[in-house]
Amino acid sequence: MQSSASPPSTASTGASGSEPAAESVRTRRSRTALGALLTGMGVLHVVAPKPFEAIIPDALGHKRGLNLLAAAAEAGSGLALLSPSPKTRRLGGMLATATIVGVYPANIDMALKAGPPTTPFAIGAWLRLPLQFPLIAWAWKHARGPEGSTR
Repeated sequence: MQSSASPPSTASTGASGSEPAAESVRTRRSRTALGALLTGMGVLHVVAPKPFEAIIPDALGHKRGLNLLAAAAEAGSGLALLSPSPKTRRLGGMLATATIVGVYPANIDMALKAGPPTTPFAIGAWLRLPLQFPLIAWAWKHARGPEGSTR
């Protein structure tokens, strides 16, 4: 009986066809940097929660709980990106992408509360908004894995 499954693509496997493709040094450095950044931010949410809780929109309530949820998502995605397992790393990239998109409303709320960009804090709050898009793209790159697929 023949299998209906396709043979593995050489783009996603090593020379023998059964092992994952080797990750480039550049990709490994990028993934490690993003993993460290997210893990560090997750830890900061716990050890210095006040600034993070302050930017959670008032309408959401439960600021402490939401901050801890964001901490777990950021640290969890960061640690997953640092994993030796390619599947876990891709999962970390997916979780990182979802987390960054999920906290975007807090960044918008922070900019709105800061008012017009006339003070250093307000300028930073407004500049932070467009800077989230390259961060999302960075995370999504690692969600796709070195071979460029989400499989």
